[in-house]
Amino acid sequence: MSRSRYKSLVDAFAVDIRSGRLPPGTRLPTHRQLAASEGLALVTASRVYAELEAMGLVSGETGRGTFVRETSLPPGHGIDQPDVTAGMLDLNYNYPSLPGQADLLRTALRQLALSGDLESLLRYQPHGGRLHERASVARHLAFSGLNVPAEQVLIVNGAQHGLTVALMALLQPGDVIAVDALTYPGFKALALALHLEILPIPATENGPDLAAFEKVCRSRSVRAIYSMPTLHNPLGWVMSLEQREQLVAIARKHDLLIIEDAAYAFLVENPPTPLAGLAPERTVYVSGFSKSVAAGLRVGFIVSPAEKIGALERIIRVTAWNAPGVMTAITSAWLDDGTVSRLEAQKRKDAQTRQLIADELLAGLHTVRHPSSYFVWLPLSEDARADQVAAALLREQVSVSTAQPFATSVHVPHAIRLALGSVDVVSLREGLAKVKRVVEAHAWA
Repeated sequence: MSRSRYKSLVDAFAVDIRSGRLPPGTRLPTHRQLAASEGLALVTASRVYAELEAMGLVSGETGRGTFVRETSLPPGHGIDQPDVTAGMLDLNYNYPSLPGQADLLRTALRQLALSGDLESLLRYQPHGGRLHERASVARHLAFSGLNVPAEQVLIVNGAQHGLTVALMALLQPGDVIAVDALTYPGFKALALALHLEILPIPATENGPDLAAFEKVCRSRSVRAIYSMPTLHNPLGWVMSLEQREQLVAIARKHDLLIIEDAAYAFLVENPPTPLAGLAPERTVYVSGFSKSVAAGLRVGFIVSPAEKIGALERIIRVTAWNAPGVMTAITSAWLDDGTVSRLEAQKRKDAQTRQLIADELLAGLHTVRHPSSYFVWLPLSEDARADQVAAALLREQVSVSTAQPFATSVHVPHAIRLALGSVDVVSLREGLAKVKRVVEAHAWA
């Protein structure tokens, strides 16, 4: 087949899709059917669909076929911050805030202005943060069952920066890192940017399939595992102590680095011991205060084995030099006076209230969630397509995420994730009612 003929077929499909003659959700002919109808070699028919998929116009789904994609969704929907227009209900991102937090900031700034330490905040800080501020974080972590010396805590510019520092310092391009088949999109994007090979681990209802994890460790040269054992994003599981001990045993057997993400762990009361407490010699624990306090508070921290501190500090210096002095000083003061603990308790209660609203308004739909989390995973029926549901909700002025940004395997489930923490409860009720109506309409379509 000539290149012009091959390109003409790709272009014809593209025109039909963009014009709406082939609407979203249309099942296209199989590769063999296309080859037969157009007089093509099978490999050429596969190339046609591959190019259309690279253009973002179709998606091939194992066992189901090739479908026209919904092209009205914003690019990277669920990863890039969308332009949320006036009247749009944002159930895509979580930036939970409580009444009165702005007043807390005003008070903190006034107190900081009256302190005798302002001069020091105008200078460069130690790369890992000032020791008394690291000690504030260490004392706070003790309430979560993680007892570490201040010297093993490093302050960074938010949890995402902490993950960046950990990967850059401790892994090399080409290293294989095991992750859940559905995982935090920010980590997925970071690992790909750093040229790490992501190895998806299947999920069960209550955590990763550790038997599958053990199996891949025997067959592949896995270097590390990224885990969210306490309030997984997006599935909301909390791994049991037995599961954690089993994961640690596998990591020790195969000499793996463990990267533990605890961004949402504060929402769970009395969780099992963190992985960093069970395997302190090989676990890098990363979290921050964007969810527990405020999204604009770009202060995070890393807890690391002592021998890795130097490598981590070098990457902090390379990527940011040091944490923001003013914000870190405010965070440290809030840790010491109990403000952070109070906000965490209030947000646990707030998340529980929002989950009760979801109980009511999503009744009858299958959901996967934790009763004190800020998100809901909503698997769709076999006949429904996530991109069409998300696009229909956008037309209803509701923004949600599909499974695409979370998926690390070839198979992307048809599901949507609902973030409950970024709108007031009245708007949340309105948004969830629309979600149920749209999902049910697509289920019966």
